[in-house]
Amino acid sequence: MSKGYKSIRVFKSPFLEYFTHVPPLLPLLLWLPVVAYFFWRTFYLDAISVSAALTLAAIGVAVWTLAEYLLHRFVFHFKPRGPLQRRLQFILHGMHHDDINDPTRLVMSPVVGAGLALGFYGLFLLLAGPRLVDPFFASFIAGYLWYDYTHYYVHHFVPRTRVGKLLKKNHLLHHHSKTARRWGVSSPLWDHVFGTY
Repeated sequence: MSKGYKSIRVFKSPFLEYFTHVPPLLPLLLWLPVVAYFFWRTFYLDAISVSAALTLAAIGVAVWTLAEYLLHRFVFHFKPRGPLQRRLQFILHGMHHDDINDPTRLVMSPVVGAGLALGFYGLFLLLAGPRLVDPFFASFIAGYLWYDYTHYYVHHFVPRTRVGKLLKKNHLLHHHSKTARRWGVSSPLWDHVFGTY
């Protein structure tokens, strides 16, 4: 928990509450070795050519941007029915919208991230097979890291580049507009495709 910042309390239990706060560096420390491992497997165990690996990696990043859009729009912002679902939605993402500047709640919880990663890996393994999944999944996770740190950046830094300013404006409009729009954080691509920009 960040010193001097009064976070919204989510759980009465201090043990559970502790896990709602994520130091910003933690996703990088957890997931960068995973990315490195799957790229290592790509070249040393799977013996995939560089061109095939780069193609699969590019597809993995593109699929991540779609997953980011769909997760943000339909999972993190699902319409709750009843008090239990309202509570779940608040824990998943609602607390972030209630306090957009909490520095310990801007990157994804490792527990949620690990669950999603396992589910996605299983799906990709079924679709791509054991040999082709490695570079695809490595870049999918790298795309997730790009999303997490873009999200942190747009909330806590003043961008100097045109792209940075666009991403910040896009995300803050998502937070402050009355309509449900602008679901992409690391890229507005799918908002343009689905008409939610």
